[in-house]
Amino acid sequence: MKAEDMIGEEENNDLYETLQYVVDKGQTIVRVDKFLVNKVERATRSKIQKACNNELVTVNGKTIKSNYKIKPSDIVVIKLLKSPNSDHILAEKMDLDIRYEDDYLMVVYKAPGIVVHPGIGNHHGTLVNGLAYYFKQKKENSDLPVMEGNTADRPGLVHRIDKNTSGLMVIAKTDEAMAGLAKQFFDHTIERKYVALIWGEFDEHEGTIEGNIGRHPNQRLQMTVFPDADQGKHAITHYRVLEEFYYVSLVECVLETGRTHQIRVHMKHKGHPLFNDDRYGGNAVVKGTVFSKYKTFVHNCFKLIPRHALHAKSLGFTHPITKEKLFFETDLPQDFMDVLDKWRKYVNALKK
Repeated sequence: MKAEDMIGEEENNDLYETLQYVVDKGQTIVRVDKFLVNKVERATRSKIQKACNNELVTVNGKTIKSNYKIKPSDIVVIKLLKSPNSDHILAEKMDLDIRYEDDYLMVVYKAPGIVVHPGIGNHHGTLVNGLAYYFKQKKENSDLPVMEGNTADRPGLVHRIDKNTSGLMVIAKTDEAMAGLAKQFFDHTIERKYVALIWGEFDEHEGTIEGNIGRHPNQRLQMTVFPDADQGKHAITHYRVLEEFYYVSLVECVLETGRTHQIRVHMKHKGHPLFNDDRYGGNAVVKGTVFSKYKTFVHNCFKLIPRHALHAKSLGFTHPITKEKLFFETDLPQDFMDVLDKWRKYVNALKK
């Protein structure tokens, strides 16, 4: 029997993973299949519709059809066949850069180039592999109340940042901490500031970008901004220009929402893709002169920072147990500082 033929058979529940989503308060009314296709990684609309037809999707505890219109605060649950590696994470010893830790949570710095969670083509060497090993050692060598999930599929993950984004992440160590932190992310009370090097200059030194974000209809690896309110998810990014270099700008971004690739997508939408962002068109000469010397300069900059120029600089939240206000900040990584220095020297040379 093929795996897809098992859909709906109760005796094969161990083959499924259950995903739950609470609909945002600002979410517009939209079909549940459209909602889920933008939520579930690598899911197609036909796959979601098949799950609905086989009563594997519920809203507020009741099975629904694929044309059901979700509303704010709805609880959507979907059961999907597990991928071969989703129920087992290999624990791998890793030098974790831990910036803070107590009995309930930890804050870690993720270097650029490190994948957060195992997936297709990245089964080893991810942050989660390292966390799985770390928590396994903690459980064996202490009486700390490490949550059960920290030795299973998603060790303490409350949020993620992209592979080539550097910066701070908070990790839960107990179920209570996980629930408290997840609620703060859901309520958008987490303070997150990013620093990005973007192409071009904004007309205003401060502003807000607002636009629904969802998966690109033709480029499945990309997200995009949709003009229609019934597509994608509500997303708001506040920006402030920190420094300008004629053809690129250093900006600070504050996330009011946390959508996949939010800063990268919003900046591209405004005509300012992130510097050297190969997924959203920032890895070409977007702004500047036509002279070959300038093009050589830009490509040398790309070599200095061979990734999109985005850094999760600060993270603030309320401790879910002690209720203490916590705030963490980290310096720009070396590759980011190197490329900024190169642009500063370029601008200073032009002024002479």
